[in-house]
Amino acid sequence: MKPVPGSRRRSIAAVPSLAHTRRLAVHAVVACCASAALAATNAVDVGEVTFSRDIAPIVQRSCQRCHQPDSVAPMSLMTYDQVRPYARSILRRTHMGAVAGVMPPWFIERDIGIQEYKNDPSLNEEELAKIETWVKNGAPEGDPADLPPPLPLDDSSKWTIGEPDLITVLGEVTLEGDAPDWWGEIPPVPVGNTEDRYVAAVEIREVNDVLSRSGGSERKTVGGRFIFHHMIWSTVVADSEDDLRDDPQRRDSASFTSWPVHEVGRNADIFDPEAGRLLAANSTVVSNSVHLHSNGRDTTSHLEIGWKFHPKGYQPKYRRALRSFGDAVDIDIAAMEPNQQLHAYLVLPEHTKITSFEPHLHAPGARMCLEFIWGTHIETLTCSGYDHNWVLGYEYADDHEPLLPKGAILHITGFMDNSPSNRNVPDPRNWQGSGNRSVSNMFIDLGHGVALSDEQFVEEVRERRRSLDVGPNDHVLGCPLCNVIGDQTAEPAEAPAPAPPGDDDTGSGSGS
Repeated sequence: MKPVPGSRRRSIAAVPSLAHTRRLAVHAVVACCASAALAATNAVDVGEVTFSRDIAPIVQRSCQRCHQPDSVAPMSLMTYDQVRPYARSILRRTHMGAVAGVMPPWFIERDIGIQEYKNDPSLNEEELAKIETWVKNGAPEGDPADLPPPLPLDDSSKWTIGEPDLITVLGEVTLEGDAPDWWGEIPPVPVGNTEDRYVAAVEIREVNDVLSRSGGSERKTVGGRFIFHHMIWSTVVADSEDDLRDDPQRRDSASFTSWPVHEVGRNADIFDPEAGRLLAANSTVVSNSVHLHSNGRDTTSHLEIGWKFHPKGYQPKYRRALRSFGDAVDIDIAAMEPNQQLHAYLVLPEHTKITSFEPHLHAPGARMCLEFIWGTHIETLTCSGYDHNWVLGYEYADDHEPLLPKGAILHITGFMDNSPSNRNVPDPRNWQGSGNRSVSNMFIDLGHGVALSDEQFVEEVRERRRSLDVGPNDHVLGCPLCNVIGDQTAEPAEAPAPAPPGDDDTGSGSGS
């Protein structure tokens, strides 16, 4: 690993830069992921392993929210008798690495970037080693008295945010198994709230009649169980049907709030605790951009929105920063080639705390990385694999959200696989361009963030220093000024400008 220039103490986080990863072919990364993961688990001594004592807690934490009766997964994994027939498949799927198909669905790469996220269901090395040992030893049940208390099998167990304070059920749609992709709007639906409330988290789940049927999907590309590819939506307060139309002039009003895009297989959105979004009283859900993609079977489906509210009287400290960027127009992907790259850049117009990263690609997408550039400082924040059946957003854990000064450049790199090894692509012999269809291409980061004033930015940096016990020679991944802005109250509020090339004396370095 390249040392951080000027570092004489300890490093809070030091990782390879994206420039290094660009020299690696994606197919090589994918090919070695499973063997590397298995090799890593071999080094962990876990002793005797039984289902009741060791495996059941892992399955509860990382599998059962999906693998329960009449849920999104194709089989239930609630008991030993249900898990045992899938033991070898569980071993294989959990040890694939951060690539499409890994279980549980979570694609953050473990060897680069920030590693602390909220609601991370992925398995650590000890858990992976326990699964490997258990399967190799014949998958013994052990003593049922060692089993943890079962998870409650009520409706709330299917929400990752816990039992919602309010659930809004949208109207049903039916899509035939051989139907082409469909775009349009859905009828407006009242949220069901009678007072203004600030939202701490929101989650959308698809409920359809495929989930209660036996048998696998006939579809070999994206959409094995779901039909909603995405829904771009907002809430408005309207006096009449005409008022429900998306009027750009209303978007700055308190009665209008946009919400994170729902995507196929998507997880919940947890907002910064000091930047909740307002759901105005008597709001209505509206959307003029719903995309349906057939799963191979005639399917009737609807979406449900779960809301978690802040306590009454809560007022946000920060306002939301809009940073969606990428390319949905100029995309050029050659036929029969893996590891093709797309690039996009964004100059931050204000100090920003990045709270999440969300790669949005389409069928050829294999991977995306987010880095920032500030002066001579270049750092990779997150790299994630991609599975178009599980379009996930990754919420950074508290004290690990990137804190970037105004003028920093965000850079995303998309890695596209238009080769026979990508089963989501119907015919890799074709050139691929941009398009709205699931089998066409997009390249966007839909992550969230909050905008900070000069004073708020300095306050956040100082709090990060105190929380992580940062010294003047420490390196904090994603916080280039954490070893520059001290705790002295006499310091100016405005963040210093980056040093010119060849004159970097901040100790933060030009990469890591």
